[in-house]
Amino acid sequence: MEDLQKWIKSYPDFPSKGILFRDISPLLAEPKGLRLLKEKFVEAIKPHAPDYIAGIDARGFLFCTLVAEHLELGALMIRKPGKLPGELIEKNYELEYGTNSLSIQKKDLNDKSVVIVDDLLATGGSMKCSKELLESLGAKVVGGAVVIELKSLNGSSKIDIPITSLISYAD
Repeated sequence: MEDLQKWIKSYPDFPSKGILFRDISPLLAEPKGLRLLKEKFVEAIKPHAPDYIAGIDARGFLFCTLVAEHLELGALMIRKPGKLPGELIEKNYELEYGTNSLSIQKKDLNDKSVVIVDDLLATGGSMKCSKELLESLGAKVVGGAVVIELKSLNGSSKIDIPITSLISYAD
């Protein structure tokens, strides 16, 4: 997992004062890094034997589609407001520096297992909200996987599913 860290860049006070932003852009721009990232996600997610991989808007989409295609599964999008057509379910949540909401298209997911993928786990708000949205459609959320987890914010303790973090930061 340590190999991935060399492609992460840190920006203090972004998007607001007091936040240390961990930027995955250099990782995505490096073919070796992106391949290693996909391999690590597949290794973590495959044992859950999911029917779907759900990605959280927007960077979670990058990973959920890579992993879903590799495992020959479907991908689901959990989006910010106003980004999906059709009949939706929407839920509000709190994040490290404000509030937001997420939505998903209504779909019968009864007895379908899902793993949620995102770039970052901080306070756990978006992951928990995504889990609740999926469960409201009948899905069984069997796990979560993130590129980076900020351990000091204890986000994974608020979500009652196994979370795999490819990189963890204590600060």
